[in-house]
Amino acid sequence: MGKIRRGGFVFVSWIGDHPPRHVHVYRDGKLVVKWDLDNWQPMRGRATGRLAELIRELDDEGVL
Repeated sequence: MGKIRRGGFVFVSWIGDHPPRHVHVYRDGKLVVKWDLDNWQPMRGRATGRLAELIRELDDEGVL
């Protein structure tokens, strides 16, 4: 399991988790969005432009 804190959010992903490759994003302990990294769209919840930018940065850094 990878857990990263950035911009007031907690990003959680699991190696070997079910496809598609995705990340769970929490704020204040509540799920904000479950983001599909393969198709670049939300699976559950909604992401602001800033949150999508943070997800992209983390994915580009290879930490998701």
